[in-house]
Amino acid sequence: MMTKPDLPGRAPRGEGVPTALDGLLVVDFTRVVAGPACTQTLADFGAEVIKIENPDGGDDTRAYEHAEIGGESAAYLSLNRNKRGIALDFNNPAALEVARALIAKADVVVENFSGGVMKKFGLDYASVAPTNPRLIYCSISAYGRKGDFALRPGFDPITQAESGFMSLNGFPDGEPVRTGPPIVDMATGMSACNAILLALIARDRLGRGQQVEVALIDTAVSMTGFYGMAYLINGNNPGRFGNSPNGSPTVGVYRASDGPLYMACANDRLYRRLVTDVLERPDLVTDPEFAHRKARTANKEKLRAIIASVFASDTLEHWMAKMKKANIPVGYLRTVEEGFNAPEVRDRHRLSKIAHPTAGSVPNIESPVHMNLTPTVDPVAAPLLGQHTRDVLSETLGYDDRRIAALAEAGAFGKPGNTG
Repeated sequence: MMTKPDLPGRAPRGEGVPTALDGLLVVDFTRVVAGPACTQTLADFGAEVIKIENPDGGDDTRAYEHAEIGGESAAYLSLNRNKRGIALDFNNPAALEVARALIAKADVVVENFSGGVMKKFGLDYASVAPTNPRLIYCSISAYGRKGDFALRPGFDPITQAESGFMSLNGFPDGEPVRTGPPIVDMATGMSACNAILLALIARDRLGRGQQVEVALIDTAVSMTGFYGMAYLINGNNPGRFGNSPNGSPTVGVYRASDGPLYMACANDRLYRRLVTDVLERPDLVTDPEFAHRKARTANKEKLRAIIASVFASDTLEHWMAKMKKANIPVGYLRTVEEGFNAPEVRDRHRLSKIAHPTAGSVPNIESPVHMNLTPTVDPVAAPLLGQHTRDVLSETLGYDDRRIAALAEAGAFGKPGNTG
């Protein structure tokens, strides 16, 4: 029987504590993962992020099937915290006028539509920059906004496959494996956030905004890291190595008599400490087959078998205690449930529950970024579709009730009820 974890309420931030991005207005045209991950970080640190969605279903992640609570999906809730949501039908001229009015007041626009969509509606950088020269306009795409592939749609696992990144994941005798979480999407969102913050710093110096761009394929290529660099240096195509990079026998998963552990002894100093202080096999240092890193790699299967037999002779806690005492990098191989309930996570207050208008409360995973002077804002759950339409038009654009009603009558917000 499955039981949901018991989550604490979140302690509020100190009264009057400043935020890093107070006063920054971000108009967010993004959906799915990379774009919302970027704008959520901006919102977490005090930016006013207005998320604009299609009235017909909204962000695609609203329909994702991992789990749902209060009518909202886990995916959507995890990527849209601290935003205000409005619904606009771009096929309606009145709605486009609202979008342009918001962009004219914005510091930042972020979009990740397929190529040509923003231009079609007159919302691309070239169309809106003349009325807002200080605007930072961030475009996120699969293959960039220029060139032969600009109009080609793409997704995280496709760019993992096409960049070579996926070819590095998995075991040598198996097929390439994509990462479980959409790591290229998430890393692209981080890069987009960095690009926006860099452009804001440049704006303070230069007095004007600019267009910035990030692409999934660029991120995936960069994430091949030193394996990609090694190929460029020696021409050797790197392959898959499972849990032991470069075939290192002292990095990877081992099993004690009652459970698995992950160990990372990646240099001679740690190796000597492992075999003498933990395994009590000093012969594995003096034996020429294992005395140096290259020799150990050449004889990795033999050495792995020896180490595995020693680990199998006693319990997980026995080995964990010895390895921690010897300061060997080691960890439990946990499931998500075990990881989320582990002291390393709970003691850092990574998980909480926050209020939600239809679910009562929803789980919250804290931002991984810590700032002493300007911490994250108190988290507010991701908005319902169109939840803040009336508030945004009134407070941000100064529209009165009559004008909002006229827009609703004209169909700018889609079906009735999307005005919050």
